[in-house]
Amino acid sequence: MSDTVSARAAGGTHEVGGGEAGPQRHSNWEAVIGIECHVELKTETKMFCGCRNEFGGEPNTKVCPVCLALPGALPVANHAAIEHMISAGLAFDAEIPAFSKFDRKNYFYPDMPKDYQISQYDMPLTVGGAVRYWLEDGTVKECRLTRIHLEEDTGKSTHAGSGDGRIAGSTYSLVDFNRAGVPLMECVSEPEIHSADEAVGYLEALRRTLQQIGVSDVKMEEGSLRCDANVSIRPAGSKELGTKTEIKNMNSFRSVYRAIESEIERQISLVEAGERIVQETRGWDEVRGVTHSMRSKEQAHDYRYFPDPDLVPLEVERVDVDRLRAELPELPIARFERYTKELGLDVKQATQLIDNLPLATYFDAVVKANNNPKQSTNFVLGDLSRLANETETPVHESPVTPQHVAELITLVEAKTINSKIAKDLVERMWRGEGSPKAIVEREGLAQTSDPTAIVAFIEEVLTANEKSVTDYKAGKTNVMGFLVGQVMKASKGKADPQLVNQLMKQKLES
Repeated sequence: MSDTVSARAAGGTHEVGGGEAGPQRHSNWEAVIGIECHVELKTETKMFCGCRNEFGGEPNTKVCPVCLALPGALPVANHAAIEHMISAGLAFDAEIPAFSKFDRKNYFYPDMPKDYQISQYDMPLTVGGAVRYWLEDGTVKECRLTRIHLEEDTGKSTHAGSGDGRIAGSTYSLVDFNRAGVPLMECVSEPEIHSADEAVGYLEALRRTLQQIGVSDVKMEEGSLRCDANVSIRPAGSKELGTKTEIKNMNSFRSVYRAIESEIERQISLVEAGERIVQETRGWDEVRGVTHSMRSKEQAHDYRYFPDPDLVPLEVERVDVDRLRAELPELPIARFERYTKELGLDVKQATQLIDNLPLATYFDAVVKANNNPKQSTNFVLGDLSRLANETETPVHESPVTPQHVAELITLVEAKTINSKIAKDLVERMWRGEGSPKAIVEREGLAQTSDPTAIVAFIEEVLTANEKSVTDYKAGKTNVMGFLVGQVMKASKGKADPQLVNQLMKQKLES
């Protein structure tokens, strides 16, 4: 890292140069990372009341006595949020206990109306499980989950003004309670991630999966996916965990990557300088590219959990678990392995499809109709995706159906048409001119593979380009491409290019 990293350690504040770490230096240390993700669930109403669960809007307009914690207001658990939680647990192969309950987590924050948060402590809705993810080189890894539990979100504070806060009126905070009470899922990983690349891969898999099963829109820019990273280092080969720091305020996967890289380098620099790493919460400064100390965590918080007396315990019926398991779609990791192992796609192609589910569904329909994954990939991720970008029309909403693409591939494989005509047909199908077979038959676009007809075109071109023939015989063989192009032009693109090349070479060398 090229940024200078500020580190607060025992004995004072130190500026630690975050110079680029060489392979040897990093090989002496292993990073140990755990991720805590908060994911807002996609429901019509909030977790314990009937207020709309919607992003945005005028401040404090989506509130009621329940989510404002007014005296006498009682919560009622959101059934859809509970089912979303169970679906998420099943997607990550977690255990769904038969009994669960809600607890009160007591702590004071200005944006918490009740001064406690309804959460889950010792009996969460899901236990264990694992997130399987892939890296850019195609390596598939796994990180176990400690748990996924259900709770309510807090409000949102906006800090304004200037000054150091000691002069009355110099600074102030505004609180919007629209988000208070929104159903929130907390996913806690085991400390089994060992690099910034792995952390991003883990988060991408988590986001893809939750989005695909329909439980959240996981938009980081809207706060529906927020994550903290617990980072520590230890000597390579050691099994003991080092002192961890928690990084907050990361608002994109790029921020996650940069923050973890910066923090690993900061900790290595501290330890190698003989300093002690302090257990603390650190914020990420996106502009400066450094982490900075926010507050000490040397002593654990005592949240004084106890069962919420206003909410009855939950009994999870096995029939409901089985129903929700049966409703799960093909998950991203399963699709990735099918695309790469069974269909032979590379990592980039597979990822491009997985990150665009309608396109992936369209692609699967093309493959099913023609059983040619390679050509299907070429057309769907090539010409069709290009046209989609140019016209701002998704491929699956275009006039080109999967059956049209499969028919086009059949024409190409049978050498009824060549690649040039195939590209032209894609454009024409996109404009709504019908199936490729109908266009070919209607306009006589079938490829010419008759040697006699092709030789006639070749002789016509050679007669008209005597200088090129002379140049070829003088050793300037690069004119071959020009002559072949002239034959294709004369045949209006219908000549078999491979046969043209073969017959042209025979003529020139005879």
